[in-house]
Amino acid sequence: MPSTPITPSRRVGSAASSSDIREILKLTEGRSIISFAGGLPDPATFPKEELAEIAREVIEEHGESALQYSPAPGVTPFREALAGFLNSHGVRVAEEDEIVVTTGSQEALYLAAFTLVDEGDVVFVESPTYLAALNVFKLFRPRLVAVPIDEEGMRTDVLEEKAKRLASEGYRLKMIYTIPTCQNPSGTTMSRERRKHLLEVAEKYNLVVLEDDPYSFFSFEPVDAEHLKTMDRSGRVIYLGTFSKILSPGLRIGYAVGPESLVSHLVQVRQLVDLHSSTLSQYIAMEAIRRGVVDRTVERARRIYREKRDAMLEAMEEYFPEGSRWTRPAGGLFIFAYAPAGVDTRAMLPEAVKRGVAYVPGSSFFVDGGGANTMRLNFSYPSVEQIREGIKRLGRLLSEKAGQSRPGA
Repeated sequence: MPSTPITPSRRVGSAASSSDIREILKLTEGRSIISFAGGLPDPATFPKEELAEIAREVIEEHGESALQYSPAPGVTPFREALAGFLNSHGVRVAEEDEIVVTTGSQEALYLAAFTLVDEGDVVFVESPTYLAALNVFKLFRPRLVAVPIDEEGMRTDVLEEKAKRLASEGYRLKMIYTIPTCQNPSGTTMSRERRKHLLEVAEKYNLVVLEDDPYSFFSFEPVDAEHLKTMDRSGRVIYLGTFSKILSPGLRIGYAVGPESLVSHLVQVRQLVDLHSSTLSQYIAMEAIRRGVVDRTVERARRIYREKRDAMLEAMEEYFPEGSRWTRPAGGLFIFAYAPAGVDTRAMLPEAVKRGVAYVPGSSFFVDGGGANTMRLNFSYPSVEQIREGIKRLGRLLSEKAGQSRPGA
């Protein structure tokens, strides 16, 4: 060990505040815990036999290409298949667009932030929003500006007010980051009127819109919500997607789609990061699209996750104490819950783990503070039986912290 400690760069220091999910994994390691913490898909949705057959055939028939280096933007036949897949699911991929395949959509977030954000730039984010996106943005030291959400998604009236004020004060306005459909952590979906207004604000203030869309495939009820990428007519939306939820996270396939003038810069940066994403995984995903495996996996997962969402909502109605409230997501993988006033969910977490249940404290999802009494609850991974038992344990603990008793809790 060196005699004088070697410190990391300030970029690492700005983003190295421990992830709550990582800390929860440490707390739960080696224990029998019902975990509502991660955003893991149910392994029962993985098409293991079909993927095994595809992988074998890909290696046997296309091994010289599938096991080789590939272009930085991605394997051309896969990107063509992906464009067709997205268009068939309502995501407009225009002729002037470019697709770059990434190692999960997390890399796409990093590449977009690296490419577009300078220190001091204004980046508008939903409040609450995806904590790993916040951690990526913090690396580049922007001015993160929180815009509240409600049951119709981002409050675009507040977005416009803040954009107007900050522009008048001389700040550089750069980007809007949004998860408009089945949002993480809230599960809410932005209304069509607000989507239209968001794009109007973006055009007025020359903002790039980063549309993160891991969850729209899992809408349990019909929603009147067109993708921002499809609505965009001024070439300012970059659409991020992933195969992690709709096929398998282990393949590590994500993608960014947007105007060539923007996405080409992401391609240049990604060559410095990892050259390209797994060639073999791209070939496997390509065949999974062509054979209908992805669509069948989505349908199976949607049925399973709807049942689990309903089980969690029912259990919360039964076991959570008065003063609690929660979102009722039309899709996605999460419910965002508000404990009774005065209950600190971060302080409560170690005791919850002792009782065999884990969650993510909600304050991590708020860039401007707040959310001390909130928590994100994942329903995709645990079984229905675990959901009922875990919510029962959590409800009992919440009742104790709130000084209440709840029948059956």
